[in-house]
This record gives sequence, structure tokens and C-alpha cells, in this order.
Amino acid sequence: MDKVQVEILGLSSNPSAGGAYALLLKETFGNRRLPIIIGAFEAQAIALELEGIKPPRPLSHDLMKNLVDNLGGTVSQIIIDELKENTFYAKIILEVSSLTNEVDARPSDAIAISVRTGAPIYVNEDVMKSAAFVPSSESEGLEPEDFSPEEESDKPSKSRSETKSASLHDQLREAIEKEDYERAAKLRDEIKNISRNNN
Repeated sequence: MDKVQVEILGLSSNPSAGGAYALLLKETFGNRRLPIIIGAFEAQAIALELEGIKPPRPLSHDLMKNLVDNLGGTVSQIIIDELKENTFYAKIILEVSSLTNEVDARPSDAIAISVRTGAPIYVNEDVMKSAAFVPSSESEGLEPEDFSPEEESDKPSKSRSETKSASLHDQLREAIEKEDYERAAKLRDEIKNISRNNN
């Protein structure tokens, strides 16, 4: 099976999909993008780990990682290997005692495990051919560092937004400590919007 390595490019809410989230994967050595619609819980699990936020007690994906670690296994890779009737299928490849095991999983759960273990994410080339796209304009493919530096006149508004961002970060930590993950997800999205506007 030909496979392509991908990385997480972004995660955003998708109001048209009834509160679901869109996870955008980017080909590591290419321009193609693969969007996958995932549930709010999985999106939250991925986002918390990407942002380095540790909840006071382990979430389900943390528990799965701890189980694999305690049994002496390692997650070697994640493969999104099939697309059937607009549904993606994935496998978590585990190495335990020099044996390789494949575990069927939803891509969202597999990726939530991947961000916790550092395992690379791959997509079957056939899946990329049928579901991926190449950004039509350069602006869609820009990374934050590709934007030009801000003009001097933007600095006062930037400092106001930095203050607001710091306040939102405090509220986010507080929401996570109280295990109010729905509010934490909303705060995280607001912080990302401020960050995008600053860039």
C-alpha cells in the first residue's frame, strides 16, 4: 500500500455540520490537504494536547496511551487507510514485544492517540487521490510565518488583543481545572481567532 505522511494543519468548528469540527491534514512533502469531519469530543482531545494543556485527570485518549505504555507497547504509526461511503477508516499500528498489531479505529481517535505518542500519521495514496485537494490560491496554503510583519500603526491594537488573549488564557486554564471542556473549547477558538487577527 502506497502511503503519504501528513501533519495536522488546523482544526476549526464547522457550524454546517451540526457542531462537528473540521480537521485539516496537510501532506508533509507536498501541497495536498485532506479535510476530515470529527466530533466535538475528539476535536477537544486533539486540541488540548496540541496546545499542551493537561487536564487534572486523564481523558480517554490519555488513558489509552497510558495502557499501551504500561503494557510495554509503542504506537509506531497511524494510517488512514480507507474511505467508504464518505466515511474514513484508520488503523493504529502497535508494537508489543516485537509483534506488530493493527487496531481498527476512527481517524479522530487514532489522531488523538498520535498527538499524545508522537507517532507519525499516514494516509493511503488512494484515499488522498479521492478526497484530498490542492489549495486554489496561495493564501490558503500560507503558514503564519509567511505573513509580512505588521506596520507600526498596528501596535496599539495588538497590545489590546494581547491583553485580551492573556485574560482568555487564564479563563481557559480555569475551565480545564473545573473540567468544563465545552467552555474550554469555546475559549480556545476565541484565542485562535485573536491570534489569527494579529497575524
